[in-house]
Amino acid sequence: MTAMAAQREYQVLITGFGGQGVIMAGEILGRAAVLYDGKFATMTQAYGPEARGGACSAQIIVSSEEILYPYVGEPQVLICLSQEGYEKIVGSLRPGGVLLWDTDLVKTAVAQPGVFAYHVPATRFAEELGNKMMANIVMLGFLTAVSGFVGAAAMNEAVLAAVPEATREMNARAFSRGCEYGQAVVKSQSRRERSKK
Repeated sequence: MTAMAAQREYQVLITGFGGQGVIMAGEILGRAAVLYDGKFATMTQAYGPEARGGACSAQIIVSSEEILYPYVGEPQVLICLSQEGYEKIVGSLRPGGVLLWDTDLVKTAVAQPGVFAYHVPATRFAEELGNKMMANIVMLGFLTAVSGFVGAAAMNEAVLAAVPEATREMNARAFSRGCEYGQAVVKSQSRRERSKK
């Protein structure tokens, strides 16, 4: 069971700062949907004038139908890899949406009612695997497990196609680590829900 109900269209916003692979994560998500999952997708990006360290974001729409407007208004999924991005964007998340944040980089306020909120130690997991720059891939793995709107096989293929050949094995492990963590979280939630009945 995933946090998101089946819908025709999903709007995703990934926010962070330059050098974290925010734009790359958006591209991978869009390619996974289009090239490997038979869906439609658009992506727009925004970033500050700084080459690294400035605020940036990627807006991705994934749909089972043709997309007529490529910009995200109220995201159903918000992925935060920086405190600034979280504070600036969290208010736009629609009710019933999914909020993911990197535990090591973002301190959140009180949980929003009606939102599926997940803290993910993405940077820590990436460092354990040998490169903290793979935190974006860990987060994509987690997103895949908890949302289900793009298949795991499709996302894995897109990850492997996007990264340099020399780093494919490491990135595959990062994606798997995020997926496994997400699956464990979903199972734990399901057990808690069953115990309340």
